[in-house]
Amino acid sequence: MNRVVHPIEEESYRRLRARLDTSHFPPLTRAVLERVVHSAADLDYATDLVMDEAELEKAHAALHAGAPVVVDVEMVAAGITRRETVCRLRDAESGPGLTRSAHAIRLAYEQVGPGALWVIGNAPTALEELLALDVSPTLVIGLPVGFVGAVESKAALRESGLPAVSNVSEKGGSAVASAALNALLYHPVSHPEEKS
Repeated sequence: MNRVVHPIEEESYRRLRARLDTSHFPPLTRAVLERVVHSAADLDYATDLVMDEAELEKAHAALHAGAPVVVDVEMVAAGITRRETVCRLRDAESGPGLTRSAHAIRLAYEQVGPGALWVIGNAPTALEELLALDVSPTLVIGLPVGFVGAVESKAALRESGLPAVSNVSEKGGSAVASAALNALLYHPVSHPEEKS
């Protein structure tokens, strides 16, 4: 994807890198970390984020091959400006023992099936439902925010063994979740002929 970077963004990244050395991270891990830190102006994400480069490589390839992207809320979708997303929150209904966010995840899975990239930035119950459904994702960006259920749902994601980007604290949110996906979306795709 060819993307023109605004001078303000270039300067922001220059300042970020002056305050945080990211040069030792592998390429996609570095891209995700820097974009998340940039989106929140929060250097603490350097020690809070949890991800694996090999999983990011697979997700990057799937994303650029057209794998669907599912989001939990429209705010996450709004942050992903160069890719269509699936968000079923408007169609969802709450019920006994089921939040609207969790129902939206069920509806989205019925629509896209396995192999999607899931981006959860708002609702811990959406992440919990995703784990309960066994959706066979390509990647789960699980960064819900909050004091109730966020830490626990992200810990459950890491314990599940699913390919994931998560963090260990209460923080997160729509901006950082969409930033993590955008990092993969904006990172260049290498072609086999370029490696020889």
